[in-house]
Amino acid sequence: QVQFVESGGGLVQPGGSLTLSCTASRSIFEIFRMGWYRQAPGKEHDLVASIMNGGGAYYADFARGRFTISRDNAKGTVSLQMSSLRPEDTAVYYCRDVLGHSWGPGTQVTVSS
Repeated sequence: QVQFVESGGGLVQPGGSLTLSCTASRSIFEIFRMGWYRQAPGKEHDLVASIMNGGGAYYADFARGRFTISRDNAKGTVSLQMSSLRPEDTAVYYCRDVLGHSWGPGTQVTVSS
């Protein structure tokens, strides 16, 4: 079973940018759809963006135009570039196979002045 580790979170001011990285325990060629999710305190996991192994991407309404997802199948990495960050983007961000069932450690993103 492939495992994922997220990194790149931190504290950023409103309007700032961050790039999150997700590293898999092996290549991800065969994973059809990889996703970035987030969980704010007291809320469920929400899908932020996903990307097919051929490159086609989907974005949640709140992410479209501000976030960009990308993947490198050979390296087993999935990235999420985030810009124009808002306080409501504060959450723990996770990546995984969209068809998976477990969560990695996540990376905390805090948007605050």
